[in-house]
Amino acid sequence: MLNHLSPENILFLDIETVPAWASYQEVPDPLKSLWDKKSEYFRKEGQSAEQVYPRAGIYAEFGKIICISCGMILAKNGEREVIIKSYFGDDEKDLLGKFIPVIEKFSKRSQANLCAHNGKEFDFPFLARRILINRLKLPAMLDTAGKKPWETSFLDTMELWRFGDFKNYTSLELLSHVFGIKTPKNDLDGSMVASVYYEEKNLKRIVTYCEQDVIALLQLFLLFKGEEIIPDRHIQLSADQ
Repeated sequence: MLNHLSPENILFLDIETVPAWASYQEVPDPLKSLWDKKSEYFRKEGQSAEQVYPRAGIYAEFGKIICISCGMILAKNGEREVIIKSYFGDDEKDLLGKFIPVIEKFSKRSQANLCAHNGKEFDFPFLARRILINRLKLPAMLDTAGKKPWETSFLDTMELWRFGDFKNYTSLELLSHVFGIKTPKNDLDGSMVASVYYEEKNLKRIVTYCEQDVIALLQLFLLFKGEEIIPDRHIQLSADQ
């Protein structure tokens, strides 16, 4: 499986997003009215637009990125090493501006690919949309205009696990457990990110969570290929603000 792909030519990534405003009351008009209309499609009977506002973080028009973590596998002295780098902060345009050159530089590699779990449905399009909303130049690797699905440089471990079963949704957490990927105990999950960011104001906690997801992602990809995972001693974390 995946024998034609070299892990050294893959940029593994994960993003963390939150609603662009801390509360529904803070959303400016007319965007608040537009959220009211948008949320009509998924609100349950009796729910108000305000009650479902915590979901705003998963929509690029109403959310923002607060952390991007990426991992690269390097071959050194016959062994593999992993470098994890994070870009995070309150200023989304600033962190995107730092991350874009990473993609552009990486894209110059032969057969370069981006990999994320559920990346085709979430991470890749969310990144592309927020880059455009911030009026930054869209990197070629994220530009899918006019491309057929097989012409993009996207890899998605959730899609790979489907094996053609489009009804299947399997979380990275579940796959990590099933494959025996050791992950540090973390009392944070995706549903808690917004409250940790706005109420606890603990961005570093979110960065740690994002980085651990990237480590699990690349280890999972290696196991999909039938290869050995990389020992913890060969994984380096390097956060940047």
